This record gives sequence, structure tokens and C-alpha cells, in this order.
Amino acid sequence: MMSRLLKPLRHDGMANSVQPPASKVGQGGAKQPQHTFLQRLGPGLITGAADDDPSGIATYSQAGAQFGFALLWTMWFSLPLMTAIQEICARLGRTTGLGIAANLKKAYSKYVAFSVVALLCVANLFNLGADISAMGAAAQLVSGGSAVAYGALFGGLSLFLQILIPYRRYVRYLRWLTWSLLAYVLTAFLVRVQWSAAFRSMALPAVSLDVNYLMALVGVLGTTISPYLFFWQTSEEAEEVRVRRTEAPLRKKPWQAAEQFRRIALDTRVGMVISNFVAFFIILTTGATLHATGTPSVIASSADAAKALEPLAGKLAFWLFACGIVGTGLLAVPVLAGSAAYAVAELLHWPGSLEYHARGAPKFYGVLAAAMLGGVGLNLAGIDPIRALFWAAVVNGIVAVPVMFLIMLMSGNQHIVGPFLLPLHLRIGGWIATVAMLLATLFFASSTVWHGLR
Repeated sequence: MMSRLLKPLRHDGMANSVQPPASKVGQGGAKQPQHTFLQRLGPGLITGAADDDPSGIATYSQAGAQFGFALLWTMWFSLPLMTAIQEICARLGRTTGLGIAANLKKAYSKYVAFSVVALLCVANLFNLGADISAMGAAAQLVSGGSAVAYGALFGGLSLFLQILIPYRRYVRYLRWLTWSLLAYVLTAFLVRVQWSAAFRSMALPAVSLDVNYLMALVGVLGTTISPYLFFWQTSEEAEEVRVRRTEAPLRKKPWQAAEQFRRIALDTRVGMVISNFVAFFIILTTGATLHATGTPSVIASSADAAKALEPLAGKLAFWLFACGIVGTGLLAVPVLAGSAAYAVAELLHWPGSLEYHARGAPKFYGVLAAAMLGGVGLNLAGIDPIRALFWAAVVNGIVAVPVMFLIMLMSGNQHIVGPFLLPLHLRIGGWIATVAMLLATLFFASSTVWHGLR
């Protein structure tokens, strides 16, 4: 792995220039502080965990309830693709010290950047509405009361914490929230699973040309590889550069590249493995229970999946699944709102950072508040979770492909990344992921039209 990460530097003629000047040693140069394994995890871990948001849980639950173990193979298929594109995003942020929106505006016309960011904000708004609604419904299942009131409470709490707590402390809290994902792993061991059948489905995929199967496949891929994750991880790497005095964009301190690329690779791969690992167990649990008993028709949201589990798997499985929805929502909702706020602030050259006090970046926090309150507003309006998921999937598909295409172009542009071009395995993985999402989006669009004409 070390040789793969260093090879592009030598190939680009950076073998000598990545060495720090003597004056830099001990001042952000070659001698970096040693960190433990957990301390090396940050943006990638949080991004991977945020991928399993309540909307994603609903999609995975529907896939398991409707098709049993038949879609388990998608987890090992999507893992290298999402890992590649997220690692590419992280490298872009660390190399340039800018998020995707700022890099788009720098590399292309402002109209391209404005169009992409506008679509991102629309997709995030629908995702926020669906996630807040699911969190409220899950809390209602556990404690009773009003789902709408719980949703508003969770949205307000997330907004309050993002405004009140500086970035470095807030990230630590988000890192701890990733442990909520274990609820879905534990739930799988509370139900009766035919492990031999599950592993057989992973090793020997039974791909079907049935329209419903293909639609479920597109949904799983679409919720796994989402634009808000691209924007968030890129912006968080740029944020790390801003808040740490010893660090700077790699174009300014190229001698930090080898160590930072190793950290990014570790952080991203751990985060994406956890994301897919949890998604695997959600499909496994719902496939072993809801599909086995023929109850997929009741799954309209992640909360419905939790409710349907109770008579089949017991009170503890239900409680873990429902509480997991709230925990993952508290992790994902700030990421959705934050990615929109970072993108808009970068686009309009506003001061924008979760490290700043609200008075120091009022427009940035204004966008953050608008996104969060918009999601709460959709919840108060009684948004249909399935309709919100559908439109979020449509807009995410529209945004993901061009954004991935532009990310790949920017990461191969020396005017943007300098000598830090992508190594071969990331170029291949990134382009395969882009083509896979293009095909999935085209199929989703054609299937939607076909169903509409019937």
C-alpha cells in the first residue's frame, strides 16, 4: 500500500520536492505528531457512518423485505466503488484546501458550480425531510407521543449543537455517534438467520431482470453513493487544514502528502467498510424476518421496518432497530445540512466554517439553519416518506453523475491538484463508479417513464 501511494509522487517528479526544507522540520514538516488508530479516523469515518441514514435504512430494509438475501451481493460490489470516489474527494479537499463547490468555480464557469450546488441543496432538503420524519416516527414507536413533535425536536437539537459547538469538539461527538450503527449488527444476532443461504447469495448473485428487482438495485446503489457525501468529506478535509496550525493544503506543503494520503486511505476505507457492513446486516435482518414471513408490503419507511420486526424478532430487536434510526439520524442530519452550507458558502465566497462562532459566519449558519428548518418544515407538513425518498433518489441521481465526472476531471487536472494526480487504482475505481452510477441513473429514469406510461 505504501508503494502505491508514493508511486504517483515519483511519477510526477515530486520525489525531491516532497522532502521538507530543513527550516520546516518540527514546524509542520516531516516530523508529524504520532496518532493512534482511532485518532487517524475522522472525515472518512463520519462520512461512511452518515451514509447509513434513516433514508438509507429504509431503502436497505425494503430491499431485504422484498427480495430476502438476493441483494446482499451489492455490498461487496459497491464497496470498492464508493471507497474510490470518497478517497478521491478527500484527496481533492486536502490537496487544494477547498471544497468541491470552490474547486468547481475555480476550474469551470460559475454557472456550472451554481447549477450543481442548487441541485445538491434540493436533494439534501428532501433527504432531510425524510430523515427527520423517520427519526420522529422511530421515537414515537419507542416512547409514544407525537412523531411530528419528535422530528422538530431532533432537527432543532441538531441545529443548536452545530451552532453552539466548535468544529473540533463537534466532530468528536459525531465520531462517537457512529457507535449507534452497532444496533443493526446486534439486531441480526437476535433473529434466526440462515447463514449458509446468506453467504451463498453473496458469493453467487442471482441477478434478475425483473423491473422491481432492478429498481431495488438502483435504489441500493443510489443511497450508497450520494452527492452529499462527496461534498461533506471534501469540505471536512479542507476544514481540517484550516483548523490545524501545523497543516496546509498539500500544494503549499507537499512534503506532508505521503503521510496525509496514507491517513486519508485508512480513514476512508474504514468508514466505507463500516457503512457497507451495517447495510449488509440491515438487509440480512429484514430478509431473514420480513421477507421470510411475507410482510414486505408494510415497509414504507425505516420506522415501519422497526415496527414489523417486533412480533417476529422480539422487543429487544425492535428497540435496537428503532433507536438505531434515531442515532444514525442525529449523525446524518448535520452532515446533510452541513454539506449544503459549505457548498453555498464556498460558491459565494462567504466565511464558512463550523469552527467559527455564528457571529463570524452569519450567512454560512443562515444556510445551515435554512436547510435544517426546511427539513423540519417538510416534516411538519406531513411529508410522505416514500415520496420524499423517491424525489431525493431522483435528484441525487441527477446530481451524482455530473459531479462524479467533474471530480474525476479536476483530480486529473494539474492546474487544480498540481503534481498530486491520482494513482492508477483510484483512476480506474473512480471512473468505474462514475459509469456504474450513470447506468443506474439512466435505468432509473427509463423505468420511471415506463411505469408512468403504463
